[in-house]
Amino acid sequence: MDTYYHPKDLAKFGEIGEDAPELWQKFSEWYGAVFKEGALSEREKALIALAVAHAVQCPYCIDAYTTASLEKGSTPEQMTEAVHVAAAIRGGASLVHGVQMRNRIEKISM
Repeated sequence: MDTYYHPKDLAKFGEIGEDAPELWQKFSEWYGAVFKEGALSEREKALIALAVAHAVQCPYCIDAYTTASLEKGSTPEQMTEAVHVAAAIRGGASLVHGVQMRNRIEKISM
């Protein structure tokens, strides 16, 4: 099946730095530091990344952080719950913008 996103392209991520190696190095160092054990465990960070990947709808990130979450010891139940948290926040964010709509209706109706 041909799709816009090809799973094999995830392995090419590093190529994005070929034309800006200094920036890629800085990004890679920062990115690596973000995911190191800190106040949050690597497992917790992988679950957060998995949830965010779903919220921003990045198929490459979903693949990468599904794998990372499993490798760091997360269960499918924990991963699914993290995705539901992301979905709830995304849904709530859409709904809360209804306040903007209601404010506009009120202004126009005056």
